[in-house]
Amino acid sequence: MSRATIFAPATAAGKAGVAVVRVSGPRAGAALKAIAGRVPPARLAARVRLLDPAGGEPIDDALVLWFPGPGSFTGEDVAEFHIHGSRATLAALLEALGRMPQSRLAEPGEFARRAFEAGKLDLSQVEGLADLIAAETHGQARQALRQLGGALGRAVEELRARVMRLRALAEAEIDFPDEGDVPGGLGAQLGKPLGELAGEIANLLASAARGERLRAGFTVAILGAPNAGKSSLLNRLAGREAAIVSETAGTTRDVIEVHLDLGGWPVTLWDTAGLREGIGDGDPHRALEAEGMRRARRRAAEADLRLVVVDASAPSIDGELAALAQDGIVVFNKCDLARAGDGMRVCALTGEGFAALEAELAARAGASLGGGAADAPVLTRARHRAALEDVRGALERAAKARAPELVAEELRTAAHALGRIVGRTGVEDLLDVLFAEFCIGK
Repeated sequence: MSRATIFAPATAAGKAGVAVVRVSGPRAGAALKAIAGRVPPARLAARVRLLDPAGGEPIDDALVLWFPGPGSFTGEDVAEFHIHGSRATLAALLEALGRMPQSRLAEPGEFARRAFEAGKLDLSQVEGLADLIAAETHGQARQALRQLGGALGRAVEELRARVMRLRALAEAEIDFPDEGDVPGGLGAQLGKPLGELAGEIANLLASAARGERLRAGFTVAILGAPNAGKSSLLNRLAGREAAIVSETAGTTRDVIEVHLDLGGWPVTLWDTAGLREGIGDGDPHRALEAEGMRRARRRAAEADLRLVVVDASAPSIDGELAALAQDGIVVFNKCDLARAGDGMRVCALTGEGFAALEAELAARAGASLGGGAADAPVLTRARHRAALEDVRGALERAAKARAPELVAEELRTAAHALGRIVGRTGVEDLLDVLFAEFCIGK
């Protein structure tokens, strides 16, 4: 009973048809009985009249649910109040809960942290839950659901169990070198399984770039000369006035970023400053334009795809833009004025050609971010990749070692690194940062 009972809204702030308030901890049942008058059967919704215990004032006519621990999300007793979503009703319920003994408002991510501490979720599943809450496209949600379902955690635990078996074999040769049931020739015994483990680690590492990029989104840099229509093209793709459009050359100075969902894939567009010759970093009269061009070139180097926009009425593309167009897409804008040029033709003014352009961008994003079996585990964070790099290095050193003591130590290092992925060891400094990413109420 020393642990605080926590409560918080589990739905977004603002007026809504329904708001959900979650309560977790040793006094969740007492709070439910005090406000709802009774504790309903487990996992069955009950319609009740909520009253403020302080003075008997009605709060709402609502639904309540009861999830006794350990069979709940957090592993503790959990109660949920499904109330009408007015600010007044929500405030009254939270005020009543705040007066319950040993109860307080939850901190961001505290429900998920209690689920992790109770063993309901491993750390990779917690990260999958955070990604699912933040998902903006079907592709991101599908990957997050796979991780929340334990695909990565199961793969890591299976690898870890195999590493531990090999470590036990190495330590048996150290401790019982003369026992008849301990196989000799440690190198011959471990060579094949170490090679198989290294191959599976390499396959997981190959998924890292795809998983991390799917979380971040496929990036497209929109490049071109001044007044080619880059900002107009961005606005047409975004379906809104995201960038200022002007006939004055050099209007766009900083990079404008827009996030889109194209074919279920997350795509980030970068509208950049126009590129032209004769503007140097040392030109004091063109300092802002030069800085904008420098940032445009940096985004061009960082982008997954370069979209070079050319004015169809003056369809020349040479020098720097010709080089940037290599392995990119050349788009001739203002095709209502002219039909020249070998590339995709669009008109930002009328929308002509944009269906084909969107389909091409979606296809490029899908080819880059997709692939792999639908249920295959995927690394989604830099820390996963770093841990597996440590595992691979330890396995390589174990394969080369001759003394069983060195083999056992490298296998211990590999098992420790695998444990970091699922939160079994060495993640204490990560937990506060990770759970702070969640909203209050999750």
